[in-house]
Amino acid sequence: MGLRERVVSWVGRRYLARAQKKGFDLSVLPDSALMPLRRDGLDPVPELGATRQAAPVSRLPLPFGITAWLVTGYGEAKEVLAATDKFSNDYTNLVGKAGLSAEQNPGGLGFADPPDHTRLRKMLTPEFTMRRLNRLTPRIDEIITEQLDAMEKDGGTVDLMQSFALPIPSLTICELLGVSYEDRDDFQRLSTVRFDLFAGAGASFGAISESLSYLLEIVRKQRVEPGDGLLGMLVKEHGDNISDQELAGLADGVLTGGLETTASMLALGAIVLLRDRPTFELVRDSDEAARDFVEELLRYLTVVQVAFPRFAREDVTVGGQEIAKGDIVFVSLSGANRDTALGAGMESFDPTRPATQHLAFGWGAHRCIGAELARMELRAAYPALVRRFPDLRLDIEPEQLSYRRTSIVYGVDSLPVRVK
Repeated sequence: MGLRERVVSWVGRRYLARAQKKGFDLSVLPDSALMPLRRDGLDPVPELGATRQAAPVSRLPLPFGITAWLVTGYGEAKEVLAATDKFSNDYTNLVGKAGLSAEQNPGGLGFADPPDHTRLRKMLTPEFTMRRLNRLTPRIDEIITEQLDAMEKDGGTVDLMQSFALPIPSLTICELLGVSYEDRDDFQRLSTVRFDLFAGAGASFGAISESLSYLLEIVRKQRVEPGDGLLGMLVKEHGDNISDQELAGLADGVLTGGLETTASMLALGAIVLLRDRPTFELVRDSDEAARDFVEELLRYLTVVQVAFPRFAREDVTVGGQEIAKGDIVFVSLSGANRDTALGAGMESFDPTRPATQHLAFGWGAHRCIGAELARMELRAAYPALVRRFPDLRLDIEPEQLSYRRTSIVYGVDSLPVRVK
């Protein structure tokens, strides 16, 4: 078995193993607290829409005397996400809560506030411009073709998650970061239990700590011999202005932000195609239609269901609700993206819908920096899949699909399909 096959096999095993892990029992939380993370197939549970209709900002019942708010309205979500002066993402707000310590800080952009966030993002931004990303286009096309070739060779039934959805973003991120081939086997296992709340907060942040230790080794290699990837470029251009820990944190953010989310999008988007033959044919026959399909799919699926938690820096009023300093605020991206403020019929999927200013990638200073890379992968992968396999179909009944129960990043554990 070659390196690429071992990488793909390992990622698939880890991905499936995560669903079988036993950890913190979330049954201690009221159902209403877990409601924003639950779905009915591809759709948020109806209670989320009902909550938004009743009030765009509402109390989220949490135990232990924690005051939390759930933001489900589109305008209110944008307001909170953009207001870094009023809401903090800083990891130190979590220290001492849920058994988390300062040593478990994952670093990166998601748990940082300005000015640190501003400084780090300014370093990363040039690497995510379309001019820089376009250099990856030939390699992305090669990766997709390689996966499709392998699926065609296998014939019959394949797991689209392991054969298509996982390897495409994982190998693309290796190319982006400039991870050497000898490091790629270990590199793939770094996206583990962090997004699955049934593994518990401690397990999630423990997995991040393991990731950072390994990434520090990769960073130190890049310090000695910087390559042409993102890590090497940051070392060359910023040198002593960025620490090894900061570099590792940024690499970890790129890995977790780009692997888990894009893999989930590729799999869930394939389900949309398989259940809707006219859309399947639309994507197959037109590159322009495929672009519209991807944009609507991002809004409709919103696989990152809830944004990083925000902590109120001061007393503030949002959506008519008075939020006290220190309160936790959770923004439901999936709820906001179904708000009629975006237009009519947002609970349904329409592949011909004009592009909206959806919040699938977040909003404001913390908007996903890899958004355009994700779009590149999705726009290339879906048309290639349906053109190669015009008779692609599910190999199980739709109701047998195993979706994640309660996860920040929504997804499916496996996706058996027939390619011939």
